[in-house]
Amino acid sequence: MSETNIRILKPSRKKPASGDIFALQLPDEQYVFGRVISADLPADKAPMPGSYLIYIYDHVSSAKSPALDQLRPDFLLLPPIFINRIPWTKGYFETVGTQPLSDEDLLAQHCFRRWTGEYRDEQGHPIPAPVEPCGDWALSSYRWLDDHISDQLGFPRIPE
Repeated sequence: MSETNIRILKPSRKKPASGDIFALQLPDEQYVFGRVISADLPADKAPMPGSYLIYIYDHVSSAKSPALDQLRPDFLLLPPIFINRIPWTKGYFETVGTQPLSDEDLLAQHCFRRWTGEYRDEQGHPIPAPVEPCGDWALSSYRWLDDHISDQLGFPRIPE
């Protein structure tokens, strides 16, 4: 039995960089795509040092190359996510391209909810109220990501 719905593609030891575009393969052999927004973040700008801020897009394709016009912040499948390098080293994320980030590629305001109920921007600065889509100021695992992508796209979760 598979550990996740997202399939292993190609493990990589190469550090992801801002602007990298990556593919995740679904159980139906389609792909969804993500993008590294900020890479290898310091402790004051992420819940854990070395975290990556990523977007996952609501763009499904039978090809491993995305339609770049679909990789926009108004097409997010999930709120912005902090994650470590494990999805790349295990092969769940395969980098398929890179494009420099522009202002149009980013949300106008990032928002993350802390466990205390406070809200922060991507720099870790407090913001007075939530701005949607609002993620969690926490390091997410590839299993958490698998569950939430599965929920959004209608695949049953893999039991732990």
